[in-house]
Amino acid sequence: MILVKPKTSKILWLVGFLALLSSLSLKIAAQTTQNINVLFINEVDNEPAAKAVDVVLTYLKKNIRYGLSVQLDSIEANKSDAKILLEAICNKYATSIERKQTPHLILDTTKSGIASETVKSFTQALGLPTISASYGQQGDLRQWRDLDEAKQKYLLQVMPPADIIPEVIRSIVIHLNITNAAILYDDSFVMDHKYKSLLQNIQTRHVITAIAKDGKREREEQIEKLRNLDINNFFILGTLQSIRMVLESVKPEYFERNFAWHAITQNEGEISSQRDNATIMFMKPMAYTQYRDRLGLLRTTYNLNEEPQLSSAFYFDLALRSFLTIKEMLQSGAWPKDMEYLNCDDFQGGNTPQRNLDLRDFFTKITEPTSYGTFDLVTQSTQTFNGHSFMKFEMDINVLQIRGGSSVNSKSIGKWVSGLDSELIVKDEEQMKNLTADTVYRIFTVVQAPFIIRDETAPKGYKGYCIDLINEIAAIVHFDYTIQEVEDGKFGNMDDNGQWNGIVKKLMDKQADIGLGSMSVMAEREIVIDFTVPYYDLVGITIMMQRPSSPSSLFKFLTVLETNVWLCILAAYFFTSFLMWIFDRWSPYSYQNNREKYKDDEEKREFNLKECLWFCMTSLTPQGGGEAPKNLSGRLVAATWWLFGFIIIASYTANLAAFLTVSRLDAPVESLDDLAKQYKILYAPLNGSSAMTYFERMANIEQMFYEIWKDLSLNDSLTPLERSKLAVWDYPVSDKYTKMWQAMQEAHLPATLDEAVARVRNSTAATGFAFLGDATDIRYLQLTNCDLQVVGEEFSRKPYAIAVQQGSHLKDQFNNAILTLLNKRQLEKLKEKWWKNDEAQAKCDKPEDQSDGISIQNIGGVFIVIFVGIGMACITLVFEYWWYRYRKNPRIIDVVEANADRSNATDHPGKLVDGVILGNSGEKFEKSKAALRPRFNQYPATFKPRF
Repeated sequence: MILVKPKTSKILWLVGFLALLSSLSLKIAAQTTQNINVLFINEVDNEPAAKAVDVVLTYLKKNIRYGLSVQLDSIEANKSDAKILLEAICNKYATSIERKQTPHLILDTTKSGIASETVKSFTQALGLPTISASYGQQGDLRQWRDLDEAKQKYLLQVMPPADIIPEVIRSIVIHLNITNAAILYDDSFVMDHKYKSLLQNIQTRHVITAIAKDGKREREEQIEKLRNLDINNFFILGTLQSIRMVLESVKPEYFERNFAWHAITQNEGEISSQRDNATIMFMKPMAYTQYRDRLGLLRTTYNLNEEPQLSSAFYFDLALRSFLTIKEMLQSGAWPKDMEYLNCDDFQGGNTPQRNLDLRDFFTKITEPTSYGTFDLVTQSTQTFNGHSFMKFEMDINVLQIRGGSSVNSKSIGKWVSGLDSELIVKDEEQMKNLTADTVYRIFTVVQAPFIIRDETAPKGYKGYCIDLINEIAAIVHFDYTIQEVEDGKFGNMDDNGQWNGIVKKLMDKQADIGLGSMSVMAEREIVIDFTVPYYDLVGITIMMQRPSSPSSLFKFLTVLETNVWLCILAAYFFTSFLMWIFDRWSPYSYQNNREKYKDDEEKREFNLKECLWFCMTSLTPQGGGEAPKNLSGRLVAATWWLFGFIIIASYTANLAAFLTVSRLDAPVESLDDLAKQYKILYAPLNGSSAMTYFERMANIEQMFYEIWKDLSLNDSLTPLERSKLAVWDYPVSDKYTKMWQAMQEAHLPATLDEAVARVRNSTAATGFAFLGDATDIRYLQLTNCDLQVVGEEFSRKPYAIAVQQGSHLKDQFNNAILTLLNKRQLEKLKEKWWKNDEAQAKCDKPEDQSDGISIQNIGGVFIVIFVGIGMACITLVFEYWWYRYRKNPRIIDVVEANADRSNATDHPGKLVDGVILGNSGEKFEKSKAALRPRFNQYPATFKPRF
């Protein structure tokens, strides 16, 4: 016999009572337990969902307070064969109908693709209440896209965390204003439906691609290809292992300041990598603090350890909530009695059972606590549930530095709350900005002075008007850029196959962000790319030709007459002078032979040979030759010479004026019409230029007009009256451009501007060449070259603008910047710099104009003649002085030894005999009694005529 103390007996009695109470409660719970049937369709390899559903079943069994028993039929969905999957579902579903255990709920955890679409088609066709965890926003579930109001109440979708996490990329791009991005993902994320929606309506050039799985070399090539697209912002979506593999496949230089790396994962661990020096943004999920105890209980007690924890917890909470929803509907009587279930074979395409079932209302009202984050479900009936319902959780934003193969100095700088349009919550904005890559735009250009000029000493290797312009814009918009020339050297034209080349193609292929240069705004270009507001005035096409050069000469006035004419004039001058001397010497009526007769005349001039030469010379001048000869024969010679001189001077004056003017009037081409009407000068634009396109299209338009006119003229359906109105002998439309285009093709279009300039310079009067191009190019060539000139007026004028990708955000930013520069008159200053004050401007002589006078280069020889004459006069003066001063013996003409007259001289002292003493004078010579008398005072008795 065992003795028990009174106190101990009381304790045993209490324990027994509690055990009895517990057994009674179990019996009562067993009597009130709700049984539900669930068809669970899971995708192959979705282990977190499979494990979570198993844990839910265990959890319900161990927690009888829920009063819920779940009969679960599972199907593993095939990802590639819809037919096999549909047969498996239909067979399982048919079996449940035969057993009278029709499923209350279809729990669908397929992700996407064929498996998901097959399940959606099955449930939508047969009207089966379904809660799905498939990936996709509104409209991505194609089979559930157009559900009527009744089906929207029992066909529900809640997006899993792996479908929400990629939305953080959108938030980062918006917050940091990222303009390019490469998004790499592994199998833990499904991105098929994100290609269009993830960065929709954001001007960010991006590529979404799966991480190469073949090996490190393939990943290196993949990243290199993305870098060749000028992408410097990289996002990695994947497991920690995938992130590590990608980081270790990146070249060290890709972790410099102009690159940014963002690692995003569902796992809660840390990144380990063999990188030596890298700084990245690392984002991972965080469970809400109030749910961590529950999550720990599930992990330790119920073995909910499948990674990632976020997904496992989501599927656990979704399954538990779904099962409790069915229980509540059954217990509240909201579940229809004798609900009709249609077999797969009985479905005819339009006989889907009508359900009066509000699964959505009960699902949103479940108050069961969650284990990681709260469910953000659409409760308003006016909003779409599917594509907008998800589990809300937080992701921690860390700045992670990897040094020596390990993560060091990790710092949390903010967080992101999951959502479709959720903003980043940043604690350290400065640190966040340091995680962004510098904004660098790719510029493609065509070298064309003065807009773009190569310069190795310049920071970017180029200088010019457009370089200064883009630097001004960059200072306003805040960006950096790289610049390179387009390979074919074209701005962009469309060929016969509709394919573009040049800068336009680069922009269309997303290989360029900006097209810079003297690029004309054209309608066909605006179809495929965008242009900013014009930064330069309207610029047309004009003509460039070689400047006509007339060789200048100081003695150009001598070239008016040919050399043989000058020699004939000189010969006539000497002959006439000699003849006048002969006539004066031998004529008895000349002054020298008849002095007595002309002794009363005021002017007495003896026409010796020197005087004759002087007379003929001065007769050609306005001053005149002075007194004419006294004899009639000499006057006839003088008159003849005057007439000859008048004709010669008049002819010379007229020809000199014409000769100096004709070179300035020599302008064979002054307009495009003049160029079209002649055939001597060849002409052509650059091959592939906008000028070529203009002439080609004008020729095509003329040809189309001709075909239309011809068809109208030959149309038999017209009445005689209508045809008579079209009957003309001549074609009524000009074919100027057709002929010009044909002439251009025959002249061979130059490939480059240098080739065109060379052809213009090498042209001659016999083989001339005119270049047709942009007026700015030709004006600059004229500015920097003295041998080129602009001819005619501009035509087909169009503005210059900066080209960007179609729909690019840069258009609005650049428009504001250009208008700002325009208001500040900065564009005018740039024009002054590169056109008026350009250091490359040539110092050319002013071209002769018809309104200008005769230049010194052509008439300067006259001044030389004056200086030569003055010089000769000076030399003559020196000679005369020498002759008079130092000649000892005076020259006496007809000295007469006046022995007979000495007496007369003696008789009349102080009186000099008739005669003139020539030569030296003075007392010494006066004593010599030398005298000179005139040769003839009168005709002596011994005079005999010489003829």
